[in-house]
Amino acid sequence: MAIVEKVIDAPPQQVFTVLADGWTYSDWVVGTTHVRDVDEDWPQVGSQLHHRAGPWPFSLQDASTVLLCEPPHRLVLRAGLWPAGEAIVTFTLEPVGEGATRVRIGEEFAAGPLRWVRNKVNDLVLHLRNRETLARLSDIATRQKERR
Repeated sequence: MAIVEKVIDAPPQQVFTVLADGWTYSDWVVGTTHVRDVDEDWPQVGSQLHHRAGPWPFSLQDASTVLLCEPPHRLVLRAGLWPAGEAIVTFTLEPVGEGATRVRIGEEFAAGPLRWVRNKVNDLVLHLRNRETLARLSDIATRQKERR
């Protein structure tokens, strides 16, 4: 499992507000190029975010489904990218000091061909991708904090 963490200068509820806005995922999730639709009850368990991922013209359409939602501390998604497979992505938010949040992303391929390609190169790519994902999430969460 690839695990990456970052301390974001915003309280957990503010960071979770970004996670709860499915329409922003293409802004901060590296690889998601377009959000096509978001279920009205996102991020409730079972709700879906419909996305396109990967570079055009090879991008794939699929959906991510909420498996667990415990605002403002935890969100677990099954992220689909078929025919390549799917991953279980866990966001954990923990308060740090006054007004900051340690955000941890754990990602593991759960099904399909990607599951069989577990190796150090794959882990390195996931680590780099998720480090950039957290940097983008931080930019959005701290910018929203400043506007309030």
